[in-house]
Amino acid sequence: MLNSISKTSLILTAFAIVTTGLVTLTHILTKDQIAIERENATLKSINQILPKALYDNDITKDCLNLLDQNQKPIRLFRARLNGQPSAIVVESIAPDGYNGRIDLLAAIDTEGKILGVRTVAHNETPGLGDKIEIKRSSWITHFSGLSLTQDNQKNWAVRKDGGTFDQFTGATITPRAVVKSIKNTLAWQQSQTELFSAENQCGELNESN
Repeated sequence: MLNSISKTSLILTAFAIVTTGLVTLTHILTKDQIAIERENATLKSINQILPKALYDNDITKDCLNLLDQNQKPIRLFRARLNGQPSAIVVESIAPDGYNGRIDLLAAIDTEGKILGVRTVAHNETPGLGDKIEIKRSSWITHFSGLSLTQDNQKNWAVRKDGGTFDQFTGATITPRAVVKSIKNTLAWQQSQTELFSAENQCGELNESN
């Protein structure tokens, strides 16, 4: 009986070791390809909100790893045209969506005007909260051309809260979270004075914060 238990334990241990080894090997072999695909996806999103005529640098290689207003790690991509700053594309995190975190990407020119916003990841309810996706609705395009000033602070809210942004029928929490996040990102961006002069820093983010 004991021998049988010992053999079973050895088999299970060997299986666990082999499985762990395979998972590790797979991760090593696919890590570079995953990184390439992630960069391509990021560039695709950037090109949806930042006119190509506004930059001629390799924008995915001209970036900073920073902390946003909630001390969450984000990436900021710097657009330059003929060597001069033209815009930034910054990750904006809405931590309070209906089903949790919503990841956004916002392009902002050097005058503080939004060039475009896209939703890149979320867990919102299909048919309701997912209207923040460009493929589901044009709602996310309403940020284009806007800026944040002392005079329009109150406008940066959904209509239910006295602002100018439409909410979704049966789903107010989602657009409220997105509007708040973009507003906070604009305010954060205004407080950053050395974005284009800071030393280039591209790499993996530390998600532990």
